[in-house]
Amino acid sequence: MKVFEELKERGLLAQLTDEKEIAELVNKGEATFYIGFDPTADSLHVGHFMALCLMKRLQMAGNKPIALVGGGTGMIGDPSGRTDLRNMMTTETIDHNCECFRKQMSRFITFEDSFDKSTDKAFMVNNADWLRDLNYIEFIRDIGVHFSVNRMLTAECYKNRMEKGLSFLEFNYMLMQSFDFLMLYEKYGCNMQFGGDDQWSNMLGGKELIRRKLGKDAYAMTITLLLNSEGNKMGKTAKGAVWLDPEKTSPFEFYQYWRNVSDADVMKCIRMLTFLPMEEIAEMDKWDDARINEKKEVLARELTTLVHGEEEAKKAESGAKALFAGGGDDANIPASQLKAEDFRDGTVDILQVLVSAGLCTTRSDARRQVEQGGVTVGEEKVTDIHSAYEAAFFKDGVLVRRGKKHFRKVTAPEGEVQ
Repeated sequence: MKVFEELKERGLLAQLTDEKEIAELVNKGEATFYIGFDPTADSLHVGHFMALCLMKRLQMAGNKPIALVGGGTGMIGDPSGRTDLRNMMTTETIDHNCECFRKQMSRFITFEDSFDKSTDKAFMVNNADWLRDLNYIEFIRDIGVHFSVNRMLTAECYKNRMEKGLSFLEFNYMLMQSFDFLMLYEKYGCNMQFGGDDQWSNMLGGKELIRRKLGKDAYAMTITLLLNSEGNKMGKTAKGAVWLDPEKTSPFEFYQYWRNVSDADVMKCIRMLTFLPMEEIAEMDKWDDARINEKKEVLARELTTLVHGEEEAKKAESGAKALFAGGGDDANIPASQLKAEDFRDGTVDILQVLVSAGLCTTRSDARRQVEQGGVTVGEEKVTDIHSAYEAAFFKDGVLVRRGKKHFRKVTAPEGEVQ
C-alpha cells in the first residue's frame, strides 16, 4: 500500500487543498513539507504525537520533512483553539525550548545539520531567523496587503477568541504563519504544509500568499485531531499534559496512560499512532471483547517503545504486570523517596507521604483522598488523616496507591533507616 492510501486508511487525513496532487507527490517521495511547533514548553507532549508520527511515516516513504520551531511565532502564541491569551515568554525561554524539541524529535525522524534538497533527511528551521528582525511597516505593506480582514474574521482559529476579545497581537498570527510558508517555499523549495486540523485557516493563508506573491502552487493537508470517544482532546491527565520528556512523564506513567484508554478508543489509537502493519491491525479488529486488555497492552507497548525505546517499554510493562497481574518485576514500579524534612518527631503523616510521592498536589488534596477512602498503604486502606509512619516502615519500599491507577513505591530517606 502506498503511503498516502495508508494515511487515509488509518484515518489520519482531515482536510486537503488538492488531494490528487498531494497523493502523487508524497507517494513518489517528492514532497518537501513542513510542520510547525510553537515552543510553549521545554517538552513536546501527546498533542504533538500525531505530527511526529506523520513526519516519520512520510520520511520513511522518501519525503523530506522540515521541522519549523516557532522562535518568532512563539513570542505571540497561536490563538487556535484558545479562549484566553497565552503567557508571554522571554526569548531565552523560547530558545531553550527549541533546543529541547530537536532532541525529542530525533527519536522519530533523522536530521541533517545543513539543508540538502537531494536527501530525505529532516532539517530544523527556526522562524526567529526571519520574524524577530522584521521591519513592521515593510511587512504590513508587503504581506498584509494580501489578507482580507473580513475573511480572516470568519476563520475557525479566531472564533473562540472573538467572544472574549481577540487582541491585535493575536490577530497577526495568521499573517506570520503564512509568511513562514512563503519563506520556506523560497528558501528550501518547501511545497507542502501539514498540521493539526485546527490549523486549517492559517495553512490556507500561507497557500494563498504563495500564489499571490509568487504565482506558484503550494499544498496544505491537516491531520485528524486526536480526540477520545467523547470528543475531547487526548493527552491530558489529572496532573496535566502527558509529556514526551521522561523527566516530566515517566516511561511507566506514559505506558499506563495508553494502557488505560477507554475500550472505545483503543483500536482507533492503534490505527492512527502505531506503525503496526494494517493487515495485523485488521486481525486485531476481529478479536473478541475478552481480549480488550491485550489490545491495550499492544498499544501501550508500541507507543512507549516509539517514545522511550524498547528497554524502557519492557520495564514499564513489567512494572504494570507486577502491580495488576501478580507477575513482572516490582523494581520497575515508579518510586519516590521521602525526604528527611518530611518527618516530624520521627514520623511522617499520610498526607505528607502522598504529597512527597507526587500522588497529590497539596495536603488538602491528600486529606480529601484519604477521607474518600481512596488511599492504600501496602495492603491496608487508610481512613485516618492522622496516620503516621516511622522511617523504618519504608525501608524496603512500600506501595502507596491513590485510587486504582495512581501509585508509587515509597522509600525511606537516605541514611534515615538504621
